[in-house]
Amino acid sequence: MTPLRHHLARHSVLAVNRLSRLAGRGQGTVAGGRVGLAIDPGLLGWLGSSRKVALVSGTNGKTTTTALLTAALGAEGAEVASNATGSNMPAGHVAALAANPTATRAVLEVDEGYLDAVLTATGPLVVVLLNLSRDQLDRMSEVRMLAERWDRALAGNDEVVVVANADDPLVAFAARQAPSIVWVAGGLAWEHDAAGCPLCGGHIDFDPSWGWRCDGCSFSRPTPAWHRDAASAYGPHGSVPLEITLPGSFNRDNALMALAAAEAFGVDPRSASAALSRVTDVAGRFISTTIGGASARLMLAKNPAGWSALLDLVADDAAPVVVAINSRIADGADPSWLYDVDFGALRGRRVVATGDRWRDLSVRLHYAEVEHDAVASGPTAVAKAAEGYTGAVDVIGNYTAFNDLRGAAR
Repeated sequence: MTPLRHHLARHSVLAVNRLSRLAGRGQGTVAGGRVGLAIDPGLLGWLGSSRKVALVSGTNGKTTTTALLTAALGAEGAEVASNATGSNMPAGHVAALAANPTATRAVLEVDEGYLDAVLTATGPLVVVLLNLSRDQLDRMSEVRMLAERWDRALAGNDEVVVVANADDPLVAFAARQAPSIVWVAGGLAWEHDAAGCPLCGGHIDFDPSWGWRCDGCSFSRPTPAWHRDAASAYGPHGSVPLEITLPGSFNRDNALMALAAAEAFGVDPRSASAALSRVTDVAGRFISTTIGGASARLMLAKNPAGWSALLDLVADDAAPVVVAINSRIADGADPSWLYDVDFGALRGRRVVATGDRWRDLSVRLHYAEVEHDAVASGPTAVAKAAEGYTGAVDVIGNYTAFNDLRGAAR
């Protein structure tokens, strides 16, 4: 492509996204990218060629880890471009890079199904692999197929450092042939999609004392270079504080992955650690706000693994809970995964079901023996849950349900 075409495509990205925002048609992070790529299919590679790039992919934790790593890479004053809103396909990547032409570094959240293509286009310095579990099977491949695609993309690639979660057998399989790997004890609360060995088809045995191993071959948990406890992260060059404001053990695991990636990028771990502690909000996740006239803590869960993690997070809380499910394009059309989630953890709480698929959710709660109310309107559901309660209601929604509730916040 000629330089003129590159520049025309970039300016088209900016113009279309600006018009999209002015027209109230979204955040202006996708439409312009699609136009730019139509003008110049090589635009992503051109925009990424002048900077050092990190890619972050996995089923859960991508947006949070991307935000944490962005903060870490900017800890020493570098300007960092990132698709902070979670638009994680090439159109969103193009938009993020086009909007930040002077940034010398970039952190891009990448949809699992696009990792191989974005890896080829951008030639990243670091790739972060978090986990793999079922998500939107009407759009995505089965997780074993995704792991095999990642494996093919990374095998023999000596130009990238792969920062991989040693606790996920599918990630370990996908990363194992990369020449440069940093293994991290990144945690795996949801083991159900990794029970079969991707090498021999045997059974993966999990144990908290030694991790995991296959009962039919030699495939087993790699020894991590990074691990953590409640207060500190331990890497190849010693320990640093691990102090983050985002709640939950899973977010501490995300922070550990970000720290390991930052060091692979060349950032001092102490500077990176200090930067992580300043991240208080990730695209509206865990914010305290007002919805339907009631105080609420808003949380996002997109799939069985994410729901299980958040239900564990709120398990010891006495607050009422609103659960919201939609099945629009961004969510996946099939809500049958609801039966993989143990909603029994909500028994004894005040629970209100809402969202486009509130009837399906209500039936699921019924079979889980969870007493609940059900209403179609999200703000009405929050107000109903808060009746007579003086604290903040816990509100958990999948992708578009979360965004609907966030949009209703005041």
